[in-house]
Amino acid sequence: MYTEEETKQISKLAAQAMDLAKDSLLIHLRFLDRALAKLVIQERWGLEGLATDTQTLYYDPLYVLRLYKKTPAALSRACLHSLLHCIFSHTYGYEKMDAERWDLAADIATEAVIVELDLESVTLENDVELLGKLKVLRQDAGGLTADKLYRYFKRTDLPKQTIADYQKSFAKDLHIYWKAQERMELTEEEWQQISRRIRAELKSFTENRGMGEALKESLEESTKERYDYHQILQRFMVMGERMGVNEEEYDYIYYTYGLTTYGNLPLVEPLEYREEKRVREFVIAIDTSASCSGTIVKAFLRRTFELLKEGESFFQQVNIHILQCDSEIQSDVKITNREELEQYLTEISLRGFGGTDFRPVFSYVEELQEQGEFENLKGLIYFTDGFGIYPPLQPPYDVIFAFLNEDKTRGPVPPWSMKVVLEEEDLEEKTAKKVPED
Repeated sequence: MYTEEETKQISKLAAQAMDLAKDSLLIHLRFLDRALAKLVIQERWGLEGLATDTQTLYYDPLYVLRLYKKTPAALSRACLHSLLHCIFSHTYGYEKMDAERWDLAADIATEAVIVELDLESVTLENDVELLGKLKVLRQDAGGLTADKLYRYFKRTDLPKQTIADYQKSFAKDLHIYWKAQERMELTEEEWQQISRRIRAELKSFTENRGMGEALKESLEESTKERYDYHQILQRFMVMGERMGVNEEEYDYIYYTYGLTTYGNLPLVEPLEYREEKRVREFVIAIDTSASCSGTIVKAFLRRTFELLKEGESFFQQVNIHILQCDSEIQSDVKITNREELEQYLTEISLRGFGGTDFRPVFSYVEELQEQGEFENLKGLIYFTDGFGIYPPLQPPYDVIFAFLNEDKTRGPVPPWSMKVVLEEEDLEEKTAKKVPED
């Protein structure tokens, strides 16, 4: 136990050490100035580490002094580690994640950025060892962003000893405040604004340094707009009548008063229908060119229909055409109810696997419209790799081009369409990434 005077002295020294760590980061990483200014630093005795809730960076004074005594770089490193978690939006949506895997993925992604920066003020003795581990992880996971690492850890049954080794090597702070963020002065969008500013300033910082690739990747990942994939399908909802009591327009007071006062005579009868947005007519076009695998296509369809079947999204009768196409139409399957949909998902087989041309799909849909196949076609979702010839004219319905993973070599989509980038976990979870056009 410490006396009151000793406690005050420890708090004072720890606060000075934290100020020095912050100043060191500002000197060497000037593009972090706004982020550092936004994060309040506050002591919390008994924490036994550093931890952030995106609003405050909490620290245990005793832990800070031990770390600083070991080497000032260790404290600066830990502070930078926690700050980067905020900048990369690692804390948001934490409650939906597998905590152990996400904690590990976020820590590794953060340390990958720091090690690659190769700054003396945050360099530790074991960084050479970390570089070796990061090289292997980049190859295995396809990148060092938290999302890619998380997907890799979810599909890979790593030995417990390997996980423990990674945790020992890459963990620099505690994540105990990530799940319940009670104070929201700084929202995810505000941190994304900070991330976009850092991304803009990074070019001049990394010029002639040959570094910053991991930082760029993580910033790009964190600044992509995220939203529920179900919102995509909202574009294809149409107003329609459904039999049933309209709760919003029906007053039960008059109904029950009539039954009570006049026996079996209600004063008002319930409306037997209500209008609501539900799925009725749209088209799904599946690019079956050689670059789109059957497994991914089936996962996309399954995930799309799972979302459509949730709640009350389907009318009893629907008119959904599922087209398989490469440079020409390979098949057209019409779905009119849930039973047909289930059967299609069970028996689906892909055809085609040639080159890609988007125009035949739009010409074919136009023919269907002329034949009276659709009463009110709301839209078309085109799942593709994006390498094909787009139609020159805008059709009279909404169009979404859904791509699997971002690819900078793709050309721009037509200005009248919506571009959505899905990733493999989006076909399992309810998030997708909308990439704004430049």
